[in-house]
Amino acid sequence: MGNAAVGPTSQVPDAAVPIAPASIWEIFLEFLIIGATSFGGVVPYLRGSLVTKRQWIDDKEFVEMLSISQSLPGLNATNMAVLVGEKLRGWLGSVVAIVGICLPGGALMYAVGLFYHLHGDHPWTTAGLKGVAAAAVGLILSTVVGLSKKALSHKFDFAFMAATVLAVNRLHWSVPRALLLVGAVAILFHYPRNSEKDDKDQ
Repeated sequence: MGNAAVGPTSQVPDAAVPIAPASIWEIFLEFLIIGATSFGGVVPYLRGSLVTKRQWIDDKEFVEMLSISQSLPGLNATNMAVLVGEKLRGWLGSVVAIVGICLPGGALMYAVGLFYHLHGDHPWTTAGLKGVAAAAVGLILSTVVGLSKKALSHKFDFAFMAATVLAVNRLHWSVPRALLLVGAVAILFHYPRNSEKDDKDQ
């Protein structure tokens, strides 16, 4: 009898793991940390904090929000802060997220700008910037590899990805133009396929 009573209640946490809603202070603090530590590119740090650490959003939502952020004018970091903050706590969440992510970077870049103005031509400064640039590319590449496993669900998605890279880097199209044209083709490719599957299921 005792075991029968304990069994169902012990399965409840496994069936659904509730995540406590984020407070305004937690949103501000998390984005402040992201802004203060995101050396070499903010995207890996956004995913590590929002998806892996806090679990405020999942990989699917992250990819969708990142796509919106990259498609619209503005910085990816601030656009993501607006979207995530609004999802978590409405307009006030967006405000504190933007302030949090911009505050440390703005203060630090002001100091770095003064230093670069005085010592930008020093050999050690040049070598350091080249090293940071290489590390930044590595961080972005690692994030791309991780997200591609979630976002690229069909083999033809790789063709759409390659077409976007070709359009921007080789044909010198603007990013909005490449996204609109390749995105339109990708939508036309996926939508009928999904509709046919739904019809077969019915």
